[in-house]
Amino acid sequence: MSTNLLPTIQSPADLRALSRAQLKQLADEVRACVLDNVSRTGGHLSSNLGTVELTIALHYVFDTPHDRLVWDVGHQTYPHKILTGRRERMPTLRQLDGLSGFPKRDESEYDAFGTAHSSTSISAALGMALAARQKGEERKAVAIIGDGAMTAGMAFEAMNNAGVERDARLLVVLNDNDMSISPPVGALNRYLAQLMSGQFYAAAKQVGRTMLGPVPPLFELAKRLEQGAKSVVAHATLFEKFGFNYVGPIDGHDLDSLIPTLENIRDLMARQAGPQFLHVVTKKGQGYKLAEADPVAYHGPGKFDPAVGLVKPATPPKQTFTQVFGQWLCDMAAQDERLVGITPAMREGSGMVAFHQRYPGRYYDVGIAEQHAVTFAAGLACEGLKPVVAIYSTFLQRAYDQLIHDVALQNLPVVFALDRAGLVGADGATHAGNYDIAYLRCIPNMSVACPADERECRQLLSAAYGQNHPVAVRYPRGAGVGATPLDSLDALPFGKGEIRRQGQRIAILAFGTLLYPALQAAEPLNATVVNMRWAKPLDLNLLRTVAEGHEAIVTVEEGSVMGGAGSAVAEALQAMRLVRPVLHLGLPDAFIDHGDPARLLAMQGLDAPGIEAAVRQRFGTPQAPA
Repeated sequence: MSTNLLPTIQSPADLRALSRAQLKQLADEVRACVLDNVSRTGGHLSSNLGTVELTIALHYVFDTPHDRLVWDVGHQTYPHKILTGRRERMPTLRQLDGLSGFPKRDESEYDAFGTAHSSTSISAALGMALAARQKGEERKAVAIIGDGAMTAGMAFEAMNNAGVERDARLLVVLNDNDMSISPPVGALNRYLAQLMSGQFYAAAKQVGRTMLGPVPPLFELAKRLEQGAKSVVAHATLFEKFGFNYVGPIDGHDLDSLIPTLENIRDLMARQAGPQFLHVVTKKGQGYKLAEADPVAYHGPGKFDPAVGLVKPATPPKQTFTQVFGQWLCDMAAQDERLVGITPAMREGSGMVAFHQRYPGRYYDVGIAEQHAVTFAAGLACEGLKPVVAIYSTFLQRAYDQLIHDVALQNLPVVFALDRAGLVGADGATHAGNYDIAYLRCIPNMSVACPADERECRQLLSAAYGQNHPVAVRYPRGAGVGATPLDSLDALPFGKGEIRRQGQRIAILAFGTLLYPALQAAEPLNATVVNMRWAKPLDLNLLRTVAEGHEAIVTVEEGSVMGGAGSAVAEALQAMRLVRPVLHLGLPDAFIDHGDPARLLAMQGLDAPGIEAAVRQRFGTPQAPA
């Protein structure tokens, strides 16, 4: 009777002591461990179920952590964490003070490079390989990149650089599961599909491995024959044109294929035979039928019962900001045929599924290519269309030059729907949208709207769309207070705020959804509360009126304090020559880790008790209401 192997694996060194047959049993146990833990904590499931055998094979063949593994985008590393001494901490996954959902250098020596955004692995691994060469170390670097991440220009920039470094000990593993977060798009996906359809090539490789594999000299001959077959069937692949030795495609769930192939590539790397490229085919959700059938739904589920699968809640949840945006996009498109929607591979996450279904000719998924998305929008705007770019705040950072040079400098009417503004909870610092107010408000021609709730989100999207210059509307992940959006497409006034509570002595200026905790804090403080709505332009007339009628100003925002909306208020008061003490409340000059969003905000003093306490500490006991 077999015994459980997984409890005996504390490091990859233990893994390497197992037999090939035991590795297959271990794969089943790792897959079960992933499913059990993610069902309890939530997290990325489909991608991790698909990388179990690949992870085992990489750690079995390469001398980790001496050899470096760089994972791209990082949400496929749960098996890696389990096999590198973190199995017992998996129940803390993505929770406060628990394991990160992505590789982190300060979490484990086996996490060679922190990742969470896509398409960085080849650049980082090449840097590691060339650093080893310069230092005279014979270590190897392996980049494991998903097929969705291969759509980004950065991956090709890195390959272009790597192809001329003929003595770099670099391996790029393309994990081709035909499934990024959204359905795969673009010419590269079609190219990979063509490679996969080479049945003669695949059959020839299988025969050669089966018949000649046990005899080393003949296996070497088979490798040469394979190269000849490749040139006949596929000519030279795209990757070989970049200077890589291409191997594949091979079955990423077949350890009997993976391990010998990786061993041969490892030996080539030891001989400094130039950069290597291995094309591995896997299935998202492998081993869990429900995830195999619907890998999108199981990409990043919350808690669920594995025996039952995902179920709809009995009580419909509150409408999220993302859903508000998606409905607005469809409604505005029905009214204005010039509207086009653009997403960099985040159709589901950005709420664009319905728009895609209703207006397929006006929907563009450009792949994981944020720079291209922004300049593409600029080109559309030049020709009189009205582009709406749905993009996470953290991902717009990747297209900052294009935002400035191609959109703002030319003053083009592009709307940026910035989802995931502020803290994002379980995804942590890599995905937090803490910086958009600071990095957007300094750009000429740009405007930034900060809706306080779902109703204002729809109204401010309409206000943004009505402008003839670039405007960003930032909103958080999930739902707000539950303010039902109006059916109309009426816009709120551009650049205008409102007083929501009249008090005395102290005025709290709230930007975005922190309006509601500010209103709660204002009651015992008897403070005035202003819903600013716009971080740029500021409502200067309202600001002057409020400043002249109060002794002190407090600004509140779910964004970086440094350079944020509060800084804009201070700059405006100085320009008006109004001297008032100003307390800035927001996110500090620090990266904030993963955890429950409400708790994280409370830890930063951005809930109602925290705001009240900060005001009392700075300005003393408030004046009682009249």
